[in-house]
Amino acid sequence: MKWLLKVIDAVRPNFEEGGKLRLFNPVFGALEHFFFAPSTTTIGAPHVRDAMDLKRFMSMVILAVVPSVLAAFYFFGLRLVAVIIVSYAAGLTVEALFAMIRKEGINEGFFVTGILFPLILPPNLPLWMVALGVAFGVFMGKELFGGTGRNLFNPALVSRCFLALAYPKAMSASWVAPSHELAGRLLSWVGPSNVDALTSATPLSLAKQGQMTAVSHMFLGSVSGSAGETSAVLIMLGGLFLLFTRVASWRTVVSILGSFVVLTAALVVGHKVTYPMPGVFAPVMWHLFAGGLLFGAFFMATDPVTSPSTNAGKWFYGIIIGSTTVLIRNFTGYVEGVTFAILLGNIVAPILDEIIIGLRIRRLKREG
Repeated sequence: MKWLLKVIDAVRPNFEEGGKLRLFNPVFGALEHFFFAPSTTTIGAPHVRDAMDLKRFMSMVILAVVPSVLAAFYFFGLRLVAVIIVSYAAGLTVEALFAMIRKEGINEGFFVTGILFPLILPPNLPLWMVALGVAFGVFMGKELFGGTGRNLFNPALVSRCFLALAYPKAMSASWVAPSHELAGRLLSWVGPSNVDALTSATPLSLAKQGQMTAVSHMFLGSVSGSAGETSAVLIMLGGLFLLFTRVASWRTVVSILGSFVVLTAALVVGHKVTYPMPGVFAPVMWHLFAGGLLFGAFFMATDPVTSPSTNAGKWFYGIIIGSTTVLIRNFTGYVEGVTFAILLGNIVAPILDEIIIGLRIRRLKREG
């Protein structure tokens, strides 16, 4: 890589103050930091309390999501690659424009958002909707708050929420049944011309109609769903990697899944006792693997910027998300509730931290 470093050093003056390409300094800095470690330290949130800088922190998330990306590519084909390219192109364009206006560098945070967003979308969503959604999410959910480290909401979830509310028909009718052939759809393109023959409802949609998908199918990934949410085993593999590297908080994950399991079990048992009619509430294990719960718990809710910074806050934050997901799934017209539950958690995260820190200060004052 020495030759690349020489090239970068040679063209650097053009992008520095007084250079002809000074306006594009944020883009140049982003490309440089993509290949080499930045020489500066993090001055704003999210703060990491060890030797890992923000670039490596985000890299761990991308590595963790690779199994889900490869599985989505196997199940849904070449179109996933196009969706990822569009996501990065549209999102980075918005990031670059704001970086130029503010005369700041492009932050590495979007490289995570750009790969996570395609994985929470229906595989056959029109590409122009992908571009519109990610641009809206980056603009409204991140840049208006001041950029990476200052955003209140997870940009990828803001993008998905916007598309779900603005284009509900497309978001609920673009599901594709995964290929069960040995080679999957590695070299196939699923588009409007052939999607009608491949369209299939998601397990949560089928459950609303009284049809239950086998848990083993959801565990391995041979079901319809968002591109990165179909294989529970690969999501857990990536999630455990995040927990092992301490990039994700185990308190957040445990509190989300724990509260979800407890409340779902209470609904199942309570209904059987008071009104013994089977099939109204799906079993706990089925709900755990269905939809985007696992993906949301490991990759979305653990975002260090939009989740609480205090340990106690993480517990309450996770309980709110897990419980809200159960209530939305079982008592509303929506088949899935993870997106709305995490966005609700993002809203209360700063409040939880403020309450907990305030209580600690009062306790310390009493102790003298």
